[in-house]
Amino acid sequence: MKTIKTLAIAVGISLFTLSCMAQEDEAPTNYIYSTYFYCGGGPLSRVDELTAETAPIMDKLVEDGEITGWGWYGHHTGGGWQRLAYHTASSMDQLLDGSDAIEAALDAANDDDADDDQMNFGQICYRHDDYIWRTVIGTGGGGDASPKVGFSSYHVCDVAREERADEIVKEHVAPIMAKLVEDGKLTGWGWSVHEVGGRFRKLQTMVGTDHKAVLKARAESLELIYADDNAAGVELTEICGAHVDYMWDIIH
Repeated sequence: MKTIKTLAIAVGISLFTLSCMAQEDEAPTNYIYSTYFYCGGGPLSRVDELTAETAPIMDKLVEDGEITGWGWYGHHTGGGWQRLAYHTASSMDQLLDGSDAIEAALDAANDDDADDDQMNFGQICYRHDDYIWRTVIGTGGGGDASPKVGFSSYHVCDVAREERADEIVKEHVAPIMAKLVEDGKLTGWGWSVHEVGGRFRKLQTMVGTDHKAVLKARAESLELIYADDNAAGVELTEICGAHVDYMWDIIH
Protein backbone atom coordinates (compact mmCIF):
# COMPACT_ATOMS: atom_id res chain seq x y z
CA MET A 1 0.00 0.00 0.00
CA LYS A 2 2.87 2.36 0.56
CA THR A 3 4.54 4.19 -2.28
CA ILE A 4 7.48 6.10 -0.87
CA LYS A 5 8.17 8.44 2.01
CA THR A 6 8.74 11.18 -0.51
CA LEU A 7 5.07 10.92 -1.33
CA ALA A 8 4.29 10.93 2.36
CA ILE A 9 5.60 14.47 2.62
CA ALA A 10 4.30 15.45 -0.79
CA VAL A 11 1.41 17.52 -1.33
CA GLY A 12 0.47 21.65 -4.91
CA ILE A 13 -0.97 23.22 -6.22
CA SER A 14 -2.16 23.43 -5.34
CA LEU A 15 -2.49 24.42 -5.68
CA PHE A 16 -4.70 23.53 -7.87
CA THR A 17 -7.99 21.94 -7.17
CA LEU A 18 -9.02 25.06 -5.31
CA SER A 19 -11.13 22.74 -3.20
CA CYS A 20 -10.66 24.98 -0.21
CA MET A 21 -11.60 28.17 -2.03
CA ALA A 22 -14.79 30.06 -1.45
CA GLN A 23 -17.04 31.35 -4.21
CA GLU A 24 -15.87 34.88 -3.46
CA ASP A 25 -12.57 36.31 -4.64
CA GLU A 26 -11.16 36.51 -1.11
CA ALA A 27 -10.37 32.86 -0.52
CA PRO A 28 -9.83 31.55 3.00
CA THR A 29 -6.17 31.05 3.85
CA ASN A 30 -5.00 27.87 2.19
CA TYR A 31 -1.51 26.39 2.56
CA ILE A 32 -0.24 23.96 -0.05
CA TYR A 33 2.69 21.58 0.29
CA SER A 34 3.70 20.73 -3.26
CA THR A 35 6.26 18.20 -4.40
CA TYR A 36 7.24 18.37 -8.07
CA PHE A 37 8.84 15.19 -9.40
CA TYR A 38 11.43 14.68 -12.12
CA CYS A 39 10.80 11.27 -13.64
CA GLY A 40 12.23 9.16 -16.41
CA GLY A 41 13.48 5.94 -14.89
CA GLY A 42 10.50 3.86 -15.97
CA PRO A 43 6.82 3.97 -16.92
CA LEU A 44 4.89 6.82 -15.34
CA SER A 45 1.82 4.61 -15.31
CA ARG A 46 3.52 2.63 -12.54
CA VAL A 47 3.89 5.62 -10.20
CA ASP A 48 0.28 6.52 -10.96
CA GLU A 49 -0.74 3.00 -9.93
CA LEU A 50 1.25 3.23 -6.71
CA THR A 51 -0.32 6.59 -5.91
CA ALA A 52 -3.80 5.24 -6.61
CA GLU A 53 -3.17 2.55 -4.00
CA THR A 54 -2.70 5.24 -1.35
CA ALA A 55 -5.86 7.17 -2.31
CA PRO A 56 -8.07 5.59 0.39
CA ILE A 57 -5.47 6.50 3.02
CA MET A 58 -5.28 10.09 1.82
CA ASP A 59 -9.05 10.38 1.62
CA LYS A 60 -9.34 9.12 5.21
CA LEU A 61 -6.88 11.80 6.38
CA VAL A 62 -9.11 14.44 4.79
CA GLU A 63 -12.17 12.89 6.41
CA ASP A 64 -10.44 12.92 9.79
CA GLY A 65 -9.45 16.58 9.43
CA GLU A 66 -5.70 15.93 9.35
CA ILE A 67 -5.50 17.73 5.99
CA THR A 68 -8.06 19.63 3.93
CA GLY A 69 -7.26 18.11 0.55
CA TRP A 70 -4.72 16.29 -1.60
CA GLY A 71 -4.03 15.60 -5.24
CA TRP A 72 -1.83 13.98 -7.87
CA TYR A 73 -1.22 15.67 -11.24
CA GLY A 74 0.38 14.46 -14.45
CA HIS A 75 2.49 16.52 -16.84
CA HIS A 76 0.87 17.41 -20.14
CA THR A 77 2.99 20.29 -21.48
CA GLY A 78 5.64 22.54 -19.99
CA GLY A 79 8.93 22.25 -18.13
CA GLY A 80 10.80 19.36 -16.56
CA TRP A 81 8.44 18.35 -13.76
CA GLN A 82 6.54 15.19 -14.69
CA ARG A 83 4.32 14.67 -11.65
CA LEU A 84 2.95 16.88 -8.88
CA ALA A 85 1.76 15.67 -5.48
CA TYR A 86 0.24 18.02 -2.93
CA HIS A 87 -1.74 18.29 0.25
CA THR A 88 -3.48 21.34 1.68
CA ALA A 89 -4.28 22.76 5.11
CA SER A 90 -5.78 25.88 6.66
CA SER A 91 -2.59 26.83 8.53
CA MET A 92 1.14 26.23 8.37
CA ASP A 93 1.01 24.19 11.58
CA GLN A 94 -1.74 21.95 10.20
CA LEU A 95 0.18 21.59 6.94
CA LEU A 96 3.33 20.36 8.69
CA ASP A 97 1.36 18.17 11.09
CA GLY A 98 -0.44 16.79 8.05
CA SER A 99 2.87 15.75 6.52
CA ASP A 100 3.64 13.77 9.68
CA ALA A 101 0.15 12.25 9.66
CA ILE A 102 0.53 11.16 6.03
CA GLU A 103 3.86 9.52 6.71
CA ALA A 104 2.52 7.75 9.79
CA ALA A 105 -0.58 6.52 7.96
CA LEU A 106 1.44 5.17 5.05
CA ASP A 107 3.91 3.50 7.42
CA ALA A 108 1.02 1.85 9.25
CA ALA A 109 -0.30 0.49 5.96
CA ASN A 110 3.02 -1.14 5.04
CA ASP A 111 2.83 -4.60 3.54
CA ASP A 112 5.44 -7.04 2.30
CA ASP A 113 5.68 -5.26 -1.03
CA ALA A 114 6.32 -1.80 0.46
CA ASP A 115 10.07 -1.87 -0.06
CA ASP A 116 9.64 -2.89 -3.68
CA ASP A 117 7.07 -0.14 -4.18
CA GLN A 118 9.45 2.41 -2.68
CA MET A 119 12.24 1.27 -4.97
CA ASN A 120 9.97 1.35 -8.02
CA PHE A 121 8.77 4.85 -7.28
CA GLY A 122 12.23 6.15 -6.48
CA GLN A 123 13.72 4.66 -9.62
CA ILE A 124 11.06 6.16 -11.87
CA CYS A 125 10.77 9.56 -10.18
CA TYR A 126 14.31 10.04 -8.97
CA ARG A 127 14.37 13.71 -7.91
CA HIS A 128 11.94 16.34 -6.66
CA ASP A 129 11.51 20.00 -5.73
CA ASP A 130 9.44 21.00 -2.68
CA TYR A 131 7.45 24.21 -2.33
CA ILE A 132 5.04 25.54 0.26
CA TRP A 133 2.52 27.99 -1.16
CA ARG A 134 -0.09 30.18 0.51
CA THR A 135 -3.14 30.98 -1.57
CA VAL A 136 -4.19 34.61 -1.06
CA ILE A 137 -7.01 35.03 -3.57
CA GLY A 138 -9.05 32.92 -5.94
CA THR A 139 -12.44 31.72 -7.05
CA GLY A 140 -13.73 28.17 -7.29
CA GLY A 141 -16.91 26.37 -8.14
CA GLY A 142 -17.50 27.61 -11.68
CA GLY A 143 -19.92 25.42 -13.65
CA ASP A 144 -21.31 22.01 -12.77
CA ALA A 145 -18.40 19.89 -13.98
CA SER A 146 -15.40 18.91 -11.86
CA PRO A 147 -12.02 20.19 -13.04
CA LYS A 148 -10.08 17.71 -15.14
CA VAL A 149 -7.03 19.79 -16.08
CA GLY A 150 -4.89 22.58 -14.67
CA PHE A 151 -2.71 25.36 -16.00
CA SER A 152 -0.08 26.90 -13.75
CA SER A 153 2.33 29.79 -14.23
CA TYR A 154 5.32 29.89 -11.89
CA HIS A 155 6.65 33.44 -11.66
CA VAL A 156 10.11 34.78 -10.85
CA CYS A 157 9.58 38.18 -9.21
CA ASP A 158 11.41 41.18 -7.83
CA VAL A 159 11.33 40.29 -4.12
CA ALA A 160 11.44 43.93 -3.07
CA ARG A 161 8.24 44.65 -5.01
CA GLU A 162 6.34 41.38 -4.82
CA GLU A 163 3.77 42.68 -2.32
CA ARG A 164 2.80 45.23 -4.95
CA ALA A 165 2.26 42.36 -7.37
CA ASP A 166 -0.27 40.87 -4.93
CA GLU A 167 -2.08 44.21 -4.73
CA ILE A 168 -2.31 44.41 -8.52
CA VAL A 169 -3.66 40.88 -8.75
CA LYS A 170 -6.32 41.53 -6.11
CA GLU A 171 -7.40 44.85 -7.60
CA HIS A 172 -7.01 44.24 -11.31
CA VAL A 173 -6.58 40.57 -12.18
CA ALA A 174 -9.07 39.00 -9.76
CA PRO A 175 -12.21 40.60 -11.27
CA ILE A 176 -11.20 39.42 -14.74
CA MET A 177 -10.53 35.87 -13.59
CA ALA A 178 -13.66 35.73 -11.43
CA LYS A 179 -15.77 36.69 -14.45
CA LEU A 180 -14.27 33.81 -16.43
CA VAL A 181 -15.28 31.44 -13.63
CA GLU A 182 -18.72 33.02 -13.39
CA ASP A 183 -19.21 32.55 -17.13
CA GLY A 184 -18.22 28.88 -16.88
CA LYS A 185 -15.08 29.28 -18.96
CA LEU A 186 -12.98 28.10 -16.00
CA THR A 187 -13.95 26.06 -12.96
CA GLY A 188 -11.51 27.95 -10.73
CA TRP A 189 -8.39 30.05 -10.47
CA GLY A 190 -5.96 31.07 -7.73
CA TRP A 191 -2.98 33.26 -6.88
CA SER A 192 -0.52 31.86 -4.36
CA VAL A 193 2.63 33.26 -2.77
CA HIS A 194 5.91 31.58 -1.93
CA GLU A 195 6.46 30.50 1.67
CA VAL A 196 9.22 27.90 1.28
CA GLY A 197 11.04 26.57 -1.76
CA GLY A 198 13.04 27.58 -4.78
CA ARG A 199 13.21 30.56 -7.10
CA PHE A 200 9.54 30.84 -8.03
CA ARG A 201 7.80 33.50 -5.93
CA LYS A 202 4.23 33.51 -7.24
CA LEU A 203 1.93 30.87 -8.63
CA GLN A 204 -1.14 31.54 -10.74
CA THR A 205 -3.39 28.55 -11.36
CA MET A 206 -6.42 27.88 -13.52
CA VAL A 207 -8.50 24.71 -13.64
CA GLY A 208 -11.14 23.61 -16.12
CA THR A 209 -12.83 20.75 -17.90
CA ASP A 210 -10.34 20.41 -20.77
CA HIS A 211 -7.10 21.94 -21.98
CA LYS A 212 -8.59 23.70 -25.00
CA ALA A 213 -11.17 25.52 -22.87
CA VAL A 214 -8.54 26.57 -20.32
CA LEU A 215 -6.20 27.87 -23.02
CA LYS A 216 -9.01 29.90 -24.57
CA ALA A 217 -9.89 31.38 -21.19
CA ARG A 218 -6.23 32.13 -20.53
CA ALA A 219 -5.88 33.93 -23.85
CA GLU A 220 -8.94 36.02 -23.06
CA SER A 221 -7.57 36.93 -19.63
CA LEU A 222 -4.14 37.86 -20.99
CA GLU A 223 -5.68 40.17 -23.57
CA LEU A 224 -7.47 42.06 -20.80
CA ILE A 225 -4.76 41.98 -18.12
CA TYR A 226 -1.83 42.92 -20.33
CA ALA A 227 -3.46 45.26 -22.84
CA ASP A 228 -1.09 47.93 -24.18
CA ASP A 229 -2.99 50.72 -22.46
CA ASN A 230 -3.26 48.87 -19.15
CA ALA A 231 -0.79 50.36 -16.67
CA ALA A 232 -1.51 47.74 -14.01
CA GLY A 233 -0.67 44.90 -16.36
CA VAL A 234 2.54 46.59 -17.44
CA GLU A 235 3.57 47.09 -13.81
CA LEU A 236 2.78 43.47 -12.97
CA THR A 237 4.98 42.33 -15.86
CA GLU A 238 7.81 44.53 -14.60
CA ILE A 239 7.62 42.91 -11.15
CA CYS A 240 6.90 39.30 -12.15
CA GLY A 241 7.92 39.02 -15.78
CA ALA A 242 9.85 35.77 -16.14
CA HIS A 243 7.78 32.64 -15.66
CA VAL A 244 7.40 28.98 -16.59
CA ASP A 245 4.05 27.54 -17.67
CA TYR A 246 2.75 24.02 -17.13
CA MET A 247 -0.35 22.22 -18.33
CA TRP A 248 -1.43 19.42 -16.00
CA ASP A 249 -3.83 16.48 -16.17
CA ILE A 250 -5.64 15.97 -12.86
CA ILE A 251 -5.20 12.27 -12.06
CA HIS A 252 -6.44 12.33 -8.46
